[in-house]
Amino acid sequence: MKRILFLLASLMLGGLPLTAQDGANAKVTGLVLDAINEAPIEFATVYIDGTSTAVETSETGRYSIIVPADEDFTLVFSRIGYQEARAEVKAMPARTSRQVDVNLAPVNSELEVVVRESKIQDAGLIREDVEQLRLLPSTTGNLESILPHIALGASGGTGGELSSQYNVRGGNYDENLVYVNDFAIYRPQLIRAGQQEGLTFANFDLTRSLAFSSGGFEAKYGDKLSSVLDIKYKRPDSLRASLEGSFLGGSSHIEGSIDVGKDGYRKLRYLAGARYKTTGYLLGSLDVKGEYITNFSDIQTYLTYDISRDWQVGLLANYNRAVYNFEPTERSTALGLINFALELFSEFDGQEVDDFTTSMGGLSFTYLPDRKRNPLFLKFLASTFRSDENERFDIIGQYSLRQIESGLGSDNFGEVVSELGNGTQQQFVRNFLNMQLTNFEHRGGIELNLDSNDPDVSSSHFLQWSAKIQNERIDDQINEWERLDSAGYSLPYDTSSVLLFNVLKTENNLNSLRFSGFIQDTYTYRNESKGELRISAGLRASYWDLNQELLLSPRAQLLYKPLNSKRDISYRLAGGLYFQPPFYREMRAFDGTVNTDLRAQKSAHIVGGFTWDFYMGKKNPKKFRFITEAYYKPMWDLVSYEIENVRIRYSGQNDAEGYVAGIDMRINGEFVPDAESWINLSFLRARENLVGVQHLVRELGEEEGQEVDDVPRPTDQFMNLSMFFQDYLPQSDRFRMYLNLTVGTGLPFGLQGNNRIYRNTYRFSPYHRVDIGFSLQLFDQEKRKKNPSHFLRFTRNTWLRLEIFNLMQVRNQAGNTWIKTVFDQQYAIPNYLTSRRINLRLRMEF
Repeated sequence: MKRILFLLASLMLGGLPLTAQDGANAKVTGLVLDAINEAPIEFATVYIDGTSTAVETSETGRYSIIVPADEDFTLVFSRIGYQEARAEVKAMPARTSRQVDVNLAPVNSELEVVVRESKIQDAGLIREDVEQLRLLPSTTGNLESILPHIALGASGGTGGELSSQYNVRGGNYDENLVYVNDFAIYRPQLIRAGQQEGLTFANFDLTRSLAFSSGGFEAKYGDKLSSVLDIKYKRPDSLRASLEGSFLGGSSHIEGSIDVGKDGYRKLRYLAGARYKTTGYLLGSLDVKGEYITNFSDIQTYLTYDISRDWQVGLLANYNRAVYNFEPTERSTALGLINFALELFSEFDGQEVDDFTTSMGGLSFTYLPDRKRNPLFLKFLASTFRSDENERFDIIGQYSLRQIESGLGSDNFGEVVSELGNGTQQQFVRNFLNMQLTNFEHRGGIELNLDSNDPDVSSSHFLQWSAKIQNERIDDQINEWERLDSAGYSLPYDTSSVLLFNVLKTENNLNSLRFSGFIQDTYTYRNESKGELRISAGLRASYWDLNQELLLSPRAQLLYKPLNSKRDISYRLAGGLYFQPPFYREMRAFDGTVNTDLRAQKSAHIVGGFTWDFYMGKKNPKKFRFITEAYYKPMWDLVSYEIENVRIRYSGQNDAEGYVAGIDMRINGEFVPDAESWINLSFLRARENLVGVQHLVRELGEEEGQEVDDVPRPTDQFMNLSMFFQDYLPQSDRFRMYLNLTVGTGLPFGLQGNNRIYRNTYRFSPYHRVDIGFSLQLFDQEKRKKNPSHFLRFTRNTWLRLEIFNLMQVRNQAGNTWIKTVFDQQYAIPNYLTSRRINLRLRMEF
């Protein structure tokens, strides 16, 4: 705990102390891949030539080996069915690390073994071991929900633990890109609350690796303002399966491969997974009581078939359905101060029925010829995504807003003193949306190795390109209204008629084509005595026939890693223009109309930072990594928006400009052996101003506001801290503990119906939450000899986990319910998130 507090203090100061340099060993880590399909190779042996020091690669192809310091040595990589590889490694100073990646060629292939020694992160992407991420206690079970705990500059949205949405460096959830095996992933559009969210696309059990960039990413990634999540699914070679169940649902998966031909090239690899989630147990702790019936399920598969040595076909398919039924009965919410306490009590009649069904299918053909020089790849992709969404509300509520006696010495303590307002709130919704997206894309790349007369110098170009066309068909029917009644008077009050508070009734049909593409070159130069330099520059282009806007987006990244420095450090600088063409949600205004002339939102990214690998400890030094990045993003042609729970409502106009600036820091490493932990700390300032509007800020007690140049954006969260720590018993690593801590300052919000001049002048309470988990390994196949008759011997690994969500039982806020009186007074009643809940999880791997 002292070390954790020390590291937190160090992060606050923006740096870490240098540890002692004495020691006799160094460390080499890396990745071993198949040279043909770049799949990770498991159980490959890595050893130091002439010694007995050896290790094996994991399921993800990774290895870590302790090597002698201050002397040259040779690493040998071997695996049955592959050609042996040897890497000559020059002397490394004590307590330093180096990365050596190897592509092993099959024995029947004419490809050459490729050995790469580098520590530069690819274009600033942060890559994570998926198995470590699985340990994070999660209420959603979705891979995306853990990003706020591991990614630079990422934080949870207003939906809190009920939602998998995340914000990155002052952007909202719609500004994030997600790819799975080069296919762009989309999601339902109508979801308005975290309770309605089902399972996101990415399946933990099928995932091989993920990479995340918080900004300044390469031109090969698409047109969004904030971030990119790049997920790769497994390419299995052996039969594996898993089965998991808990109070919140369950999952299962199977993977394997089949040799179809005798030539060793034709192989069918298969992945299939099914998931089910139910959150009724979790939602039972909300203030609104009633019957929650939630059924979220999905099934997906990823198949690849090696047609020949050069050609491969892949199929990715997914079917996802989220059904949310809710019959509320009553609500009781207390709020206020010690000398002014309020209670909102409501009784409901009616129900909400929502159904979100999505399906996706993607087909890819990859051409990878067996070329010894200047490797080439060509890829052809086609995919379709369909979303059928409907939400049906018919709920009427009778409410009473009361003042409660809060004087501790009063005889009436806790009783109702007066009634500030009462009335009726009725909500009727019949919304239906159908979305169909179909696209075709070609991607390609060629590596050009440059000759050099100096054996210590190597350089190459990697040229990539893409062209894509996408058809979008959207049919949207909106029919919703809301009736408010205060003290028997309908709002807004009219002496001649009864008016509804809010009415939306529109029908929108769109059919359009998008064209996009990029060209990018990555130049790598390595001098063994000086360092490694990588420069990536590219240009994206896009055109949409609906608004007829042509966009050109140049981007560049520079990474430098000195090799003769005592510190293992690398530097990154990135910049470019990032444009986000409008999608349907940005085009639909508050009144339901669609602005087809809406232009793309635009931003420039300037990002700089460094990555430092170091060791801490004297007897058994542990490796740590410290990453920091500072950034500045000016933005223009923005579409202003408001957030209600997780629902983002746009103005439908390019009516704002602004900027985001901040700094992110992260440290991760093994505080205890073989148990990685990490800490993230971020600071940011996100501001905007509506074009043609003079914003005002009114201080407490002032009748008139003061003029200001800008106001907070809805995602302006000044500070966010997240920490994941794991430990185990000293005598046995079978029993482990996982602690997950999240702290964030409050997000801004404004008055309902008056959020332009006095914009986002209030803030929610700070979000802070602790989740803790305990796991016990019931069976480990590697230790089977100790107990050959174990009742779980039919499994490979079996874990039992106990998770406690919201350990401190903090009442975090997800939004407001607005109570309006006939005298035009408004009261913001907090909508609190879930309370403490206990979950039991059993996982078996075969």
